[in-house]
Amino acid sequence: MLELLPPPPTDPLWDLTYEFGADERTERLDLVLGVYRDHTGRTPVMAAVREAEIRLAERSASKEYRGLSGNAAFNRALLTLVLGAEEHGGTAGRAAAVQTVAGSGALRLLADLICRTRPGTTVWISDPAYVNHRPILEAAGLEVRTFGWCDPDGGFDAQGVLGELRGARRDDVVLLQGCCHNPTGADPTREEWEALADSAVKGGWVPFVDLAYHGLGDGLEADLYATRLLAARVPEMLVAVSCSKNFGLYSDRTGCAIVLGASGQAVRHAETALQNAARTLYSMPPEHGAAVVTTILEDEGLRALWRAELEAMRGRIAANRTDLARHLTGLGQGAPARTLARQRGMFSMLPLTGEEMLRLRREHAIYGTTAGRINIAGIPSERIPCLARGMASVLAAR
Repeated sequence: MLELLPPPPTDPLWDLTYEFGADERTERLDLVLGVYRDHTGRTPVMAAVREAEIRLAERSASKEYRGLSGNAAFNRALLTLVLGAEEHGGTAGRAAAVQTVAGSGALRLLADLICRTRPGTTVWISDPAYVNHRPILEAAGLEVRTFGWCDPDGGFDAQGVLGELRGARRDDVVLLQGCCHNPTGADPTREEWEALADSAVKGGWVPFVDLAYHGLGDGLEADLYATRLLAARVPEMLVAVSCSKNFGLYSDRTGCAIVLGASGQAVRHAETALQNAARTLYSMPPEHGAAVVTTILEDEGLRALWRAELEAMRGRIAANRTDLARHLTGLGQGAPARTLARQRGMFSMLPLTGEEMLRLRREHAIYGTTAGRINIAGIPSERIPCLARGMASVLAAR
């Protein structure tokens, strides 16, 4: 049987990661993998997470199955975090959450829900988009269309996006990243989010929000503004939530799928459909990360510690971006510096071609994706001048 399998494509991001691992140059710099790193280049365990794990170990809770929806307390805590307090920001009775295997698992469960509800539904995604959006949606049997995201200067193209989404039909689904757009770092303003909400209401399309970086852009509450705005405006919405970045739980694979409907009955049916989909994919999600998040969010002291740590991480990312822009400006590259400076979150798209990214890798040992994405959060502070010089060298050779 296995001899009949044709050579499958490999994952380009992990191919680059493996290539980086084999690179023997001491000055090599990995800006491919999307993880937060501190000023030394290490991905730390947050102090709030470590304390929560100690408490969980002392408690010695049972390892019994949690059920198809996972940890119920975690689901309640995530609904409150994402949608706001006061009965989940006014959506009580029309919102439900199911714990998933990280944000990617939430994307797939919700994609399956869409396909079971309306087979062949068209889902619109940005171009460029998170590299796994299209594969997940197509694997679930959905049609995928794209709309442009950035203007020629690398900022959010509000006029272009709104124009293209006028082509979305009623009950089409539009996948939007709630903040810190991956891979571009280009986000709408609040006024532009309000225009997108107007478009959803008038056009009848369903927002599908991918929420993976909240707290790492403009602050936790500010980064949740768009998701809460849409939840208040539209009758139906889907949200995929990841705890990988803002809790640092990358390998614990912790996330949830949230559904909002026009009625409690519709939401209950959707929740059961998500449970059924989970049963066939992985049965039940892992408990540890969900228990950690719940312990943090339910304890006032741990919650305050976590938010302070998250704010420090956000501040370091912003400082990296500002410092890189300053060095580029000093090297005569003012245009890319201005674009970088106004972006948000962990990632940015460099204004380099695939061949130029290859040169950056070969000549300067700086690894980013072929499309130009780099992880701003992965730059050790003392390596920013080196990155700026490499970029300036490649740009000057045009």
